[in-house]
Amino acid sequence: MVENSATPPTGQPALRVTAMPADTNPYGDIFGGWIMSQMDMAAGLVAARHSKGRAVTIAVDAMQFYAPVAVGDEVSVYADLIKVGRSSMTIAVEAWRRDRFGEAVDRVTQARFVFVAIDADRKPRPIDA
Repeated sequence: MVENSATPPTGQPALRVTAMPADTNPYGDIFGGWIMSQMDMAAGLVAARHSKGRAVTIAVDAMQFYAPVAVGDEVSVYADLIKVGRSSMTIAVEAWRRDRFGEAVDRVTQARFVFVAIDADRKPRPIDA
């Protein structure tokens, strides 16, 4: 994994959301599981679009947290398709935070999500090229 850097990925985020009080732990920081779910949603959007149909998460690899997220922070999630197999897709995902009233950004976490395209019977299906 790469150290926390000050430059988010180029392009538009797959997902952008504001962290809310209901998503905090008793210390006022946003739950890591909430951040992970946002990353899973962003990766799922990329997987569904690429596979032109339903796709499900089968693995998350090497998630590491670099910075906390506070209530009111804007969380931007970037997701890039980096590998495609017969029915699987690997998506690199990064979450970044920006203070509600500022411009400085921090990488919160990154991970690789693996999705499999499935059919109506929830069985793996080939991804059309």
